[in-house]
Parts: sequence; C-alpha cells; structure tokens
Amino acid sequence: MKASIALLPGDGIGPEVVHEARLVLEAVASRFGHELTFASYPIGGVAIDATGDPLPPSTLAECKAADAVLLGAVGGPKWDDPKAKVRPEQGLLRIRKELGLFANLRPVTLLPELRDASPLRPERIVGVDLLIVRELTGGLYFGQPRGREVTKEGRVAVDTLLYTEGEIRRVVRLAFELARKRRKLVTSIDKANVLESSRLWREVAIEVAAGFPDVRLEHQLVDSAAMRLVTTPAAFDVIVTENMFGDILSDEAAVIAGSLGVLPSASLSEGRRGLYEPIHGSAPDIAGKGIANPIGTILSAAMLLRHSLGLEQEAIGVERAVGRAISSGARTSDLGGRLSTAAMGKAILERLGS
Repeated sequence: MKASIALLPGDGIGPEVVHEARLVLEAVASRFGHELTFASYPIGGVAIDATGDPLPPSTLAECKAADAVLLGAVGGPKWDDPKAKVRPEQGLLRIRKELGLFANLRPVTLLPELRDASPLRPERIVGVDLLIVRELTGGLYFGQPRGREVTKEGRVAVDTLLYTEGEIRRVVRLAFELARKRRKLVTSIDKANVLESSRLWREVAIEVAAGFPDVRLEHQLVDSAAMRLVTTPAAFDVIVTENMFGDILSDEAAVIAGSLGVLPSASLSEGRRGLYEPIHGSAPDIAGKGIANPIGTILSAAMLLRHSLGLEQEAIGVERAVGRAISSGARTSDLGGRLSTAAMGKAILERLGS
C-alpha cells in the first residue's frame, strides 16, 4: 500500500498530538510493509498569522491531492475576537465543504479501566458502544441567507437552516450501512414537532430505512435524546442527525468516556478521502507543556487506516495497542496519571507489535 497523508497540525496542542500519531502510522507502515508519505501544511490561527487566510489555497490543494488528512486542532485566545472577519474555525468549515466531507463519525466507547474517569455512575455506562453520524456540510452552519443588520427595532441577525433531500439521504444511508455491521439499530434525531427541516429529515429517514429491512429505525426528538445520552447511553447503537444537533450531542456524549482526550473522529466524503481529528480543541492552556493526551489523535489515525486506506487489521492493531497501554496503567494527567505526551505515545508504540 502506497498512500500520502497531509498533516494539518494547527494550533495549540495540535502539533504535539499529531506528531505522536504520525509516529504510530510510521510504525504501522514499517511493520506491515506499507509506504506512507507525510507532509505538513498550515491551517487555522497559524495560517492566519502566516498568510492572512485560515485555509491557504496551497493547503487546500495539497489536501485534495492527498489520500487522507490528519488534523490536530485550531483556534486559541489570540484569534478569539468574535468580531474578527477572519477566524481559525472558518478554515475548518471551508475544508469540510471543499473536500465534500458530508459525514462526521464520532465513536464513543468506554474502556473498563477508565470507568472511574466518567462523571456518570458506573451502572449507567456499562456496555456503552455508540457511534454518532453527524451531517457536516448543510444546516445552520452553511445555509443562506445569513448575516446581521441594524433596523429601527435594533440589531437583527439571521441564520438559515436549509437541507435538501439528497443531503439527508446520503448521510442517513451511511448510518444504516454502518449499523448493519454493528447492532443493527439507527436512532434518527430531529425536532420534527417544531422544524420543517426536521419533518423532511424524518420522512427521508423512513424512506431510506425501507431499503434496510434488517436494521431497525427509531426516531427521537433532540431534547429527549440529550437526556437519554446521560441516563441510558448503552441503549444507543448508531445515532444520525443534522449538523448543529450532532455538534452538540457528540460533545455531550464525549463526557461519557471521562476525557475529551481519548476520543477520535472521522469526516468522510463520498469517496475514500477523509479528514481525521481528535474531538478536543487546541487547549492553549497546556500547549507546549508536553502533557496533552495523544490518544484521541492516535485513534483518529486508526480510523484513517480503516476508512481511507482500507487497512482494517492495521486499524485494529492500533486500537488494541491503545487498550493495552491503558490496561497497563499508562495515563496522562487528564486521566489521573503523570505521563507526558511523548511517554504516552511511546507506551502505545511499545504495544503495537504485541
């Protein structure tokens, strides 16, 4: 296997955790006889500082040419002014749109050894193994018109929640395809009692479900779904929902695992290309201290191996190495331990061949 991987370390702790994930990918390539090439490009705040653009044209071009993209994090206090015309997060939204990354996958599983790190009671989280599939290029974040104006009544702002049938159908179909390989349950989350876009979402979900008679579909309103995620999270298998609901619910679900530092994500296109990143932010308060948890980024690299490169056994090997490192007691400070970023990465590397 020959493949090129574009690295977007970004801001804050991004470069630190991406470095550890690269070492793991290099070790996988060496062990299994693959040829992976890597090159780094700016995105986010560092790209604004260097070029004035959070997603420079050269970065976008290289990402389009690569087989997969691994991203760290973007943003930080330096670029936090909400009135700024150029912000790091704009780079993320643009790259998702430009690469056609319509579906964000966020798996949430809980290693038994980390049960005490979860804020939920142990009996509530037994058996948690869920996957959130979030539509990524439609909805409020991209709909037009949007903007602000001053009227005689004062300031007015508008955002548009827009979805087409095709946008809904492709992400719901993906959720069913993924559920077919798991426990065969899809929970479609909407606000169909209020929103017209949600009523269309529910209609299309029912139509897609007809083509998957072996997978059960259930509907859930977003507010009750938020409650179920903290009361009975193990009842979920695959959750599929629109952009903003998915943004909020996936962050809520992340709490189950006890630390944002251990959870990965994948943003997929209709082809093999994908963008992979940990769900945590740039954590500027600990940037440069060498104490960030690299597990979320390393598990994102495992998802890269699985979804973009088709290397399932290699992906499983990385995931098992993470599990063995945790089982051995390896912990960074967010998990109650004292290992540095590099030491945690080394603990995983040492178990990759076992």
